[in-house]
Amino acid sequence: MCTRVFVLATMCFLFLVLQVRGQAPLDHLLSHSEKEIEEKDPAAILEIGAATSWNVTGGAATFAPSFGVETTPIENWLELEAGVSSFFTRSSTEWDTDLLFKKPWTISRKAEFMLGVGPEWVCMKQNGKTINSVAGEIAGDFMFWPAHRHRFGWFLEPAYDYSFARGHQQSMGIGAGLLIAIH
Repeated sequence: MCTRVFVLATMCFLFLVLQVRGQAPLDHLLSHSEKEIEEKDPAAILEIGAATSWNVTGGAATFAPSFGVETTPIENWLELEAGVSSFFTRSSTEWDTDLLFKKPWTISRKAEFMLGVGPEWVCMKQNGKTINSVAGEIAGDFMFWPAHRHRFGWFLEPAYDYSFARGHQQSMGIGAGLLIAIH
């Protein structure tokens, strides 16, 4: 059940992002330099990688594959990122889905930093029992683009999560992986 909801939420987000992003201004209203900039900006950036998370109050570290997509609705002011990670242990499965609102800063032509905050939905299945909860997340996102054209790169994203469920679990984590720009 949780898997279907996560896939559906991700697909809806992709549909909405690509639909809105595809509505560009008319070409005759843009200057030549603005057309070049518009062509260089990707419609979305895929993040494919791995994540690890540690419970602040104790417990073992867990590792997970992670997938995310981000887009820039307001240049230099707002980036939206939706991500999914699935943590597996012998006795439990946890799916984390987040939506982060990020403020970007360009460090250089090949490096960017973003600070984001947003809600997170956690679906945990442990001992045959499914528990859904809401959490808050704050994350820093370092993006590195080795080539001048931003087609492929890599990211490093440290994060802190605070659960609003009973017990108020807190965790620290870090994700890393590959960036793929979709034009």
